Amino acid sequence: MHINMLIFVQNYINCLEFQDSPSVSAIINRRTWFSAPMELWTSARRSKVIGVRVVLVYLVLLCTIGVESRKSSKWDCFEYAAVSCRVHSASVSDFGGVGDGTTVNTEAFQAAIDHLSQFSSEGGSLLYVPPGRWLTGSFNLTSYFTLYLDKDAVLLGSQDESEYPLIEPLPSYGRGRDADGARFSSLIFGNNLTDVVITGANGTIDGQGELWWTKFRAGELNHTRPYLIEIMFSTNIQISNLTLINSPSWNVHPVYCSNVVVQGLTILAPVRSPNTDGINPDSCTNTKIQDCYIVSGDDCVAVKSGWDEYGIAFGMPTKQVVIRRLTCISPTSAVIALGSEMSGGIEDVRAEDITAIDSESGVRIKTAVGRGGYVKDIYVRGMTLKTMKWVFWMTGNYGSHPDNNYDPNAIPVIQNINYRDVVAENVTMAARLEGIAGDPFTGICISNVTIGLARNRKKLQWNCSDVAGITSEVTPKPCDLLSDQGPGKIGACNYPEDNLPIENMEVQTCSSMLVT
Repeated sequence: MHINMLIFVQNYINCLEFQDSPSVSAIINRRTWFSAPMELWTSARRSKVIGVRVVLVYLVLLCTIGVESRKSSKWDCFEYAAVSCRVHSASVSDFGGVGDGTTVNTEAFQAAIDHLSQFSSEGGSLLYVPPGRWLTGSFNLTSYFTLYLDKDAVLLGSQDESEYPLIEPLPSYGRGRDADGARFSSLIFGNNLTDVVITGANGTIDGQGELWWTKFRAGELNHTRPYLIEIMFSTNIQISNLTLINSPSWNVHPVYCSNVVVQGLTILAPVRSPNTDGINPDSCTNTKIQDCYIVSGDDCVAVKSGWDEYGIAFGMPTKQVVIRRLTCISPTSAVIALGSEMSGGIEDVRAEDITAIDSESGVRIKTAVGRGGYVKDIYVRGMTLKTMKWVFWMTGNYGSHPDNNYDPNAIPVIQNINYRDVVAENVTMAARLEGIAGDPFTGICISNVTIGLARNRKKLQWNCSDVAGITSEVTPKPCDLLSDQGPGKIGACNYPEDNLPIENMEVQTCSSMLVT
C-alpha cells in the first residue's frame, strides 16, 4: 500500500469523532478533498460495507494525485472548541497565501473565504491559518464558517489605509466615532451572517496599531480607525481562544447581533493607547463574555446601543448580557462601562467574578442629557478590585455628542442598578455618583461591600448627587442619598438566579484534518 494511504488510514482512525457529511460528492470537491477523512469515518461507522467502498474511492483519488505531491504531503489533525463543527476545510496557503510577514495576503484570504462560501449548505467550512506571520488588510467572512489560527500563526493588520475599504457609518451612530462620514472597515469584518466562529489555539491577531494611534493623535486621519473584529447584523457568533494585540481602535465589536459568545480572549494594548476598548457589544441581544484577560487603553468591556438621536431613532437595545470571570487592567478607564453610547437602551446585564488591577473604576455608567434611552436591570456580584481610583462611578454629564442636532429633552432613565459582594483595596475614592438634576438615577442598591482605602485617599469618600437608593453592610459609610438599611438587608441587591438564553449556546469539541 502507498505510504499516503497508510498515513490517511492512520489519521482518520486518530480523528474518530468528526461530524456527519451530507454527501460523498461533497468530499470529492476540488480544494476540500483533504477534509474527506471526517466524512469517510462517519460513513464507515454507519455501515461497514459503505465505509469500505467510500474509503476505496478515496484511496483511488489519492493515487491520481501527482507523485511529487504524494511524496511531500502529510496529514495534520487538530481539535478545537466551537458552537458548530465544519465538514470542509482549507488552508490560506492553498490560495497563494505566504506567511513571511511582508507579503500582503488580503487577496488570498478573500479568495479562500469566497471559495469556501459555496459549502454553507453542505456542512460549512473552516479556513486554517498555519504558523507564520500573515500580513493582510481587511477581509470579509461568510456564513457557516470558521476562521482558525494555529498557535504559531500571527495575523498582521496592514498599516496601509488603502487595504481597508471605506464603509458607511453605523446607522445608530450617524457618523464615524473618530470623524464625520465613512469609516474604515475592520480587519476581520462580517455583515448579515449566520453561524460564524473566529477561534484558534491562542493564535495572535496583531493590529499594528501604533501608526494609527500616531495619526489619530496628530489629526491626520479623515476617517474612523478600523477595529480588529466587527460583525454586524448577524446571529450565532463565537470569538474565542485568541490573543488580540495593538488594535488601531476597538478590539471586538459585535453590533446588531444576537447569540454572541466571546470567550477565552487575551486582549493587550498599551494603557495609553487611544480608544482600544476590549469587547464592545453594541445593540446586541444574548451575549456571553467570559474567561477573558484584558489590558486596555480604554474600557475593558463597554456595553453600548447607539448615539443620541441616531440611537434613539434606530431603537435597538443591548439586552441579556452575561459577563463573568473577567480580569482587567485599565488605569484610565472602566473595567465594565455601560455607555456612553446607550441611546437605544441597555437592560439585563449580569456581571460576576470580576477581577481588576490598577484600573480607574469598577463599573461605570456613562450618559448625558440628549442621550435618551435607558440603563436598567444591571446586576453585579463578586468583584475583587486592587488599586482603583473609584469603585463605583456614574456620570450624568458625559457629553460627547455626534453633532448639534441632539434633543435636549431626551433624558436617559437609569434605574435598578445592583452591586453586591465587592472587595476592594488601595482605593482613592469609594464612589462618584452624579445623576441628572431633576431626573435622578434611582433604584441603586449596594450591599456587602468592603473598600480598603489608599494612603492618598480623598477626604470625601462618597460624592453623590441626584441619585437615590439603598445600601447594606457597606464600608466606608455611604452617602445619605443611599440610605443604610442595616445588616438585616444584606440579601438586598439580589442577583437573578435564572439563566439567560445565551447559556444554552454551548461549545463542543470539533476536529479537522488538513493535508500539508
